[in-house]
Amino acid sequence: MPWSKSVLNLPGMHIEKVSGRDPVRIWVSYEGAVECPHCGGQRLRTKDTYEREVRHERFGSRKVFLHVRGHKYYCRDCRKYFRQRFPGILPGRRATEACRRQVVEEHLDGVCQSRAAQRAGIGSATVERWTQDLVERKVAELRGAPCPRVLGIDEHYFSRRHGYATTFVNLRKHRVFDVVPGRSEKALRSYLKRLPGREEVQVVCMDLSRSYRALVRKYFPNAMIVADRFHAVRLVGQHFDGLWRQLDPQGSRHRGLVSLMRRRPDRLREEQVGKLENYLNEHPDVQAIYEFKQELWSLLNQKTLTARDCRRQIPVLLDRIEDLKHSAFEAMQTLGNTLDEWKDELARMWRFTKNNGITEGLHTTMEMISRRAYGFKNFDNYRLRVRALCS
Repeated sequence: MPWSKSVLNLPGMHIEKVSGRDPVRIWVSYEGAVECPHCGGQRLRTKDTYEREVRHERFGSRKVFLHVRGHKYYCRDCRKYFRQRFPGILPGRRATEACRRQVVEEHLDGVCQSRAAQRAGIGSATVERWTQDLVERKVAELRGAPCPRVLGIDEHYFSRRHGYATTFVNLRKHRVFDVVPGRSEKALRSYLKRLPGREEVQVVCMDLSRSYRALVRKYFPNAMIVADRFHAVRLVGQHFDGLWRQLDPQGSRHRGLVSLMRRRPDRLREEQVGKLENYLNEHPDVQAIYEFKQELWSLLNQKTLTARDCRRQIPVLLDRIEDLKHSAFEAMQTLGNTLDEWKDELARMWRFTKNNGITEGLHTTMEMISRRAYGFKNFDNYRLRVRALCS
């Protein structure tokens, strides 16, 4: 690789002279072909010569300035004048794209605006302007993209003023597709009606939300709804914990027992297994619901089953749901009715490998974006930042 290319990372640029230590000043010339930006013609006549000074990405902590010698040309084809364009330096910019990207990436990685501006020798407002410009250009590249075929839908809290927002995630590529304010049909109706490619969506993964399920059935007519495994397992655990508090209020407040009861038996140490067995032997009613909960959990946690295996497990799931619906406890009846309402979506979990854990992980990234900005008052700015950094 030529020395000039490895140092500058600008194609066609040749280093003529270097001076200074901090800042470093480099005189360069462009040796590539020149074309008219209006018509693409190459029948040019040189009218004038000028020198352009721009900032470049730093060498360590030392600032770098490029002195680029360019020309003003006259195009004989379209009969227009223009100033020479250089790769990596946009017209009217006082810094190369590499320099702007270096400053913006530092700021997005957690460096505050004032510190990033001090390192680059620019103002804080310039850092914000460069960041917003890069974000808008990244989002412009995503504009008009069709809706992904495997979609994850979940809500997250945005602010006290705007309330909740809905996140649409491409589960195949682990990327945020879009963020929309609100979580009701009234708030999402206009967005979903004009969403391109919603008829091509094949699978939608969500938690056990009736409102989201109604939205998917209405606006994604060809999509299958898959329940999120984490929320289904958590729902079962919450109802059994509530019943445990009714049967043994004192034992359910013991933090050690709560930890043992909520974990899988194969993940307990030998002494922990002994403690749990002693407690369950003293409380046979709690032991019965504990064993039923573990059996239901193991049934819901099965993954990547074949169609034949699913047909074998479906009667087992239906039997467990009927047992819950005919239970003597109201909490178990409520759980049975909920699982019966979502039995089709729960059965599809066995065949579908993706889940909304991808969405929850992206929510963590989005929360970090909001923290680094010390919160967002404007939802449009928040949406631009999320789509640019999480897509």
